[in-house]
Amino acid sequence: MKNNKKFSNKQYTISGEKRAYVNFNGLKTLWFNTGTLCNLSCKDCYIESSPKNDRLLYLSHEDVCKYLNEIETSNINCKSIGITGGEPFMNKDIIKIISTCLNKDRELLILTNAMQPLQNKKCMLLNFQENNNLKFRISLDHYTKEKHEKIRGKNSWDKTINGIIWLHNNNFNISIASRSLYENENLLRKGYKNLFEQLNLNLDVCNNNDLVLFPEMNNLTDTPEITTACWSLLGVNPNNLMCSNSRMIVKRKENNKTHVVACTLLPYTKEYDYGEDLNNSFKTTYLNHPHCSKFCVLGGANCINN
Repeated sequence: MKNNKKFSNKQYTISGEKRAYVNFNGLKTLWFNTGTLCNLSCKDCYIESSPKNDRLLYLSHEDVCKYLNEIETSNINCKSIGITGGEPFMNKDIIKIISTCLNKDRELLILTNAMQPLQNKKCMLLNFQENNNLKFRISLDHYTKEKHEKIRGKNSWDKTINGIIWLHNNNFNISIASRSLYENENLLRKGYKNLFEQLNLNLDVCNNNDLVLFPEMNNLTDTPEITTACWSLLGVNPNNLMCSNSRMIVKRKENNKTHVVACTLLPYTKEYDYGEDLNNSFKTTYLNHPHCSKFCVLGGANCINN
């Protein structure tokens, strides 16, 4: 079976080979996208977050509780909670959401740019200062101001650095997320090592949980489709991909309802929308999108490393 366009058929590639798929093997991480609004408009943002993009509405505290309650009532094993955006700290309910998630005694990872929206809530965040289950992953797209601001925009470096230092100095668990845009991995880690030493950050650049390097997400570059034969050819275990053990909750502007999607990379693609109930989302996922190939399989990326 041949198609006329790559990634156009759910089960077959353009050459007629069987498309790779990932079976669901149990919920390890439940992600909440608190909304696509962001204080920045970053170049090549895969989710197109910006001060104007509200395609995904702010999740309310009640929205989050709905799914945390479903986990409990259905006896679903879930190791950790992830919070992403947009910028999560622009959501007015974020402190209540953090508090409720931490009360469930699970690991909580928050992705943030650590800029003014987070810093506006310093006093409230100090209430969670001694909770070891809380972790922050801060986006810093390069170890130099010039190249970071080439992606994040003018005047974004100093504010992010100030947020990183404040979190670190107040004993919060932090890590840094960057992108492999300008140099190879060894050069990037060397550059970040120098930066961390300058900032007196106790982070190990050789530890993937301290410094996470994500592959390029440029939608304009081509990427091959992944077939069932690729698992052995590439030496990739499908059980390590996010869609095997994670789901994300979003709230769509079009109907003002929450939805469960396959992963953090595909919040808009209806093919990866599994409805409103978490229990009904534990399905096989076909890798029928360029992000599946570029980011997860060939890029070897995973939004939670440990």
